[in-house]
Amino acid sequence: MDLVLEFVDSHGVDYLYAKLFPASLSSHIPEVLQKSLDLVLSELQESDVYGKIPVFFDTSIYTNASLLPRYNLLRQFLTLFPLMWFFGIALYLTVATFSYVFIFDKAIFNHPRYLKNQMSLEIKQAVNAIPIMVLLTIPWFLIELQGYSKLYWDVDSVKGGWWSIVLQYPAFIMFTDFFIYLIHRWLHWPRVYKALHKPHHKWLVTTPYASHAFHPVDGYFQSLPYHVYPFVFPLHKISYLILFTFVNFWTVMIHDGEYLANDPIVNGAACHTVHHLYFNYNYGQFTTLWDRIGKSYREPDKELFDKSKKKSTKTWEEQVVKMEAIKSVVEGNDDDRVYGTEEKINKKN
Repeated sequence: MDLVLEFVDSHGVDYLYAKLFPASLSSHIPEVLQKSLDLVLSELQESDVYGKIPVFFDTSIYTNASLLPRYNLLRQFLTLFPLMWFFGIALYLTVATFSYVFIFDKAIFNHPRYLKNQMSLEIKQAVNAIPIMVLLTIPWFLIELQGYSKLYWDVDSVKGGWWSIVLQYPAFIMFTDFFIYLIHRWLHWPRVYKALHKPHHKWLVTTPYASHAFHPVDGYFQSLPYHVYPFVFPLHKISYLILFTFVNFWTVMIHDGEYLANDPIVNGAACHTVHHLYFNYNYGQFTTLWDRIGKSYREPDKELFDKSKKKSTKTWEEQVVKMEAIKSVVEGNDDDRVYGTEEKINKKN
């Protein structure tokens, strides 16, 4: 986040704070409090605000012209909240819309479990959840800005140099995949599921816009491994930004309904579709490894990869029978509804 803050500070935020909270306001602060404040600020000014990072722009003009200088926690919070709120919604809508236009299989609109006005409901839920998820996440960014994480800029300062950067990517994927698997299984415990995770399973068949349509606390819990990783392992600051963006891309991709690969290792859209259809399977985020170890892996139906069968009424009706049977156990639906659906299928066959 230091790179992000330096960029926005240099492009107008310094000026904005200097105008809204000029240093001259300090004359209105009680003398005792002012002395304490001056002591703290004098110590902070001796060190880099954001640590050792490249200076892309001349940042000396407005850095200390405000009562809230760059190292002020309140200022960092006030800057990060709207910034991450805007970035989160912009990234979500941009990637999901790209997927919807160029990748998403729109035949899903005819699926018997596609809800009326579902896309608009997904977008509404996501847009309402994102600012709360950002609010819950900001403390991690603030702690990181105080230098308590293992994020770094200077490649030579870490053992392994450039090789360590290369290895960070698979390490990040495996670490987060494992802990998201555990968190996701926890979210399916009956009481936790009903309180937090059930809103996301409203979307039995998904569009790309379902990717961020969570209860905000649910979404926050599933994001925790991404924020914990740089406090446990060294991570380059550029790698952090790349991986943070990649995670959002991946989340959209596994909800797009286009089954590009039937891979036994990669937890792609087909595997995640199984999770939405049948609830208690395929909890992983990136791989099927932990589902296989935890005996929660369910291979996607072969019909999903056969274009002649994927969109057929028979395939969808069979999905509904399986889905409703599991859903009745998970959410306590009326069994008559399940058996009634199954009887209709049997009559047609």
